Amino acid sequence: MNLVKVQTTLLLLATSSTLWSQAAPVAEAPVATDMLPKIMAYILVGAAALLFIITMYYVVTVNQYLYSRVVALEAAKNGVVIPEPDMAVASSADSFWTTMRKKYWENAVPIEQESQIISHHDFDGIRELDNSLPPWWVNMFILTAIWAAIFMFYYHFGGGGPNQVEYYEQEVAQAKKEIAIALAGQSNAVDEANVTALTDASALGEGELIYKNSCVSCHGQAGEGGVGPNMTDEYWIHGGGIKNVFKTIKYGVPEKGMIAWSAQLKPADMQKVASYILTLGGTNPPNAKAPQGVIYQPEGAAASADSLAKPQ
Repeated sequence: MNLVKVQTTLLLLATSSTLWSQAAPVAEAPVATDMLPKIMAYILVGAAALLFIITMYYVVTVNQYLYSRVVALEAAKNGVVIPEPDMAVASSADSFWTTMRKKYWENAVPIEQESQIISHHDFDGIRELDNSLPPWWVNMFILTAIWAAIFMFYYHFGGGGPNQVEYYEQEVAQAKKEIAIALAGQSNAVDEANVTALTDASALGEGELIYKNSCVSCHGQAGEGGVGPNMTDEYWIHGGGIKNVFKTIKYGVPEKGMIAWSAQLKPADMQKVASYILTLGGTNPPNAKAPQGVIYQPEGAAASADSLAKPQ
């Protein structure tokens, strides 16, 4: 296969793939999106296409070399002499792409001229070639320096994008939002099996607000009781303590007219109002309703009292 045709085909394939990737439908970008990320994306796509071309070129070159070696071995096995190509003619007939590759990518000194660049240092008979840096390395270094200058101006001096400090602050703010969402999800996973009494003023304040909006009509402004029982004494109909109070709020007492608040309150809110109700104990408000139910003792306290009552 003609090498020029192969190179042209690879170039067309890479160009078409690049154009397709640029024309592919994408989600509409926000108005505040800067142009530099788009330019960076185009550069990356172009670099990928260039690397694809170079890789395919070397694949074809290696295949041609292996093919020529196989032909030469078969010819030598059968006694056929294949004339060597005239290197001077071949060099003068280099294509445009070959010339560009040799000049800007490889620029390697021909083997027959290596004697001109041998270093004068001799290490136990080992001598080195005083080659120049590969052009591809030098060109990549120059492009990197140019890109760094553009990046510094755009983000740190031109005000086009967030600098390192601003980007850090944005990441911290985003992390705080994610933490708040995670904590909110955990708080709404509360149930009667794992609920605990809250003690911080903020949570109790929210619980008080919920109580006054939802519970006052039955239990009184200060928990003194009304249609519902007194919430300030030590007597409980359905059990005291945070777990029992939370459970009563969650499922309600339909036969006595108390609705199940789980349909209207989140678990975190029920935990807050239950914690607030527990703070009403012993406040002795005026016009308190007569005690109902039995005195509540926590399970641990009851067990301890039973053990003390047993004869030794």
